Amino acid sequence: MLIRQRTRPLLILNFFRRFTTTESTQPQLATAAPSPVDPAHLLRVCTILYQQQNSPESRLHSNLNSSAFQLTHEFFLQVCNSFPLSWRPVYLFFRYTQSHHPRFTHTAVSFNKMLDVIGKSRNIQLFWDTLHEMGRRRLVNRKTFLIAVRTLAKARELNKCVDFFHAMNGFGFGYDLGNLNMVVEDLCGSKLVVEARFLVLKLKESIRPDGFTYRCLIQGFCDVGDLIEASKIWNLMVEEGFDPDIDAVEKMMETLFKTNRYGEALKVFQMMRVSRMEDLGLSTYRLVIEWMCKRGKIEEAHEVFEEMHKRRIEADNLTLASLVYGLLARGRVTMAFKAVEGIEKPDISLYHGLIKGLLRLRKARDATEVFREMIRRRCEPNMHTYIMLLQGHLGKRGRKGSDPLVNFDTIFVGGLVKAGKSLEATKYVERVIKRGLEVPRFDYNKFLHYYSNEEGVEMFEEVGKKFREVGLVDLADIFQRYGEKMATRDGRRNRAGET
Repeated sequence: MLIRQRTRPLLILNFFRRFTTTESTQPQLATAAPSPVDPAHLLRVCTILYQQQNSPESRLHSNLNSSAFQLTHEFFLQVCNSFPLSWRPVYLFFRYTQSHHPRFTHTAVSFNKMLDVIGKSRNIQLFWDTLHEMGRRRLVNRKTFLIAVRTLAKARELNKCVDFFHAMNGFGFGYDLGNLNMVVEDLCGSKLVVEARFLVLKLKESIRPDGFTYRCLIQGFCDVGDLIEASKIWNLMVEEGFDPDIDAVEKMMETLFKTNRYGEALKVFQMMRVSRMEDLGLSTYRLVIEWMCKRGKIEEAHEVFEEMHKRRIEADNLTLASLVYGLLARGRVTMAFKAVEGIEKPDISLYHGLIKGLLRLRKARDATEVFREMIRRRCEPNMHTYIMLLQGHLGKRGRKGSDPLVNFDTIFVGGLVKAGKSLEATKYVERVIKRGLEVPRFDYNKFLHYYSNEEGVEMFEEVGKKFREVGLVDLADIFQRYGEKMATRDGRRNRAGET
């Protein structure tokens, strides 16, 4: 095998951070899991490989011999881990082990590790040669297929993706639908669905795709928002005699809803009701009811809910939360609260439905009462709860005004500075000071994140007191509760672990 690509530089600082045994790192080494690798030997070998990767091989091998390390599989893997994006040191060490340690036998694990490093450094020719070497040695496994196809697809070497399957078949690893489905699922999950489709269609004569293959492609195209291609795969799937399973149907419907193609999504739902009613379950009904309620179609949502009830499919809290929000969005506050009262074990999704609906009606005070009821019922609010409530009380851009007690510019900038975000704080202040420029939307998520520490506990307590002094009781309760959450979260985690 030939070295044909220039190496990528590696920061030697990573080695010294990882392997030097200073006073700060000694405790970590002492508490780590037992390892047969000597850190000093590993550091020495990695330093030689890095510093002399462009030297003649004879010199490199001489220095490696003088380091007197013990070669094991774990040692080889640790060397690979030390150069995650640089193929040359890893490959040179591999060649050294071949020539100077003939009794050391590489396994599929060590080859896959080296293959992964070579792939990430995009040395495609060496990558391709290594794949063939693994095939000749009969060291190819399922992980090899994943690494190979993922790397080649990212490099847009689509023909090589196909040739890889043919080459492995020549080495005795026959065409296998399981391997194809595995790599297609991985590619679609990595948003490489176009490459996955190319692979499936080119290998169609050798490996006949099944329903799972097509489902992965449909879901992949839906994830990237390409409904046209998803529909083509859907039609191809039907032509070949496969019925789209319920997961593919729900994914298609969800994507149609998200892209404002409401009517088409309902057509798919109606088709399922007519031809495959027995396949419809809670997840499909929940999806339809949720989007009907988002669009204010509460009567239609109630009809679907009744159909689900007649089929003896019990609604979960997520479905009921959508109905509650839909009722509130139409101003039916009394009906929404009655629906919640009839639920034995309301959870955070139901309370969020109430809070979101009340805030849409600009009833921030009522939403805060729901928040207090959550706490009384021992339903712990999460970050999203606080963000919704703060936006409801203060608006999406935060409260602005002359009163420093309720001016969130001051609080937010202070949080940025304390979090070490001085540049972001400066930019924010500049936009506020300059007239004629729109002040950016206040980021409550960042605000709560920057103050989720010991200083934040004191800040929330202090600001809560000031809010109470100026009559903003609801805001005071929200801030003080969040401060208590920050102060007691370790204790709550310990209690949860005990239960």
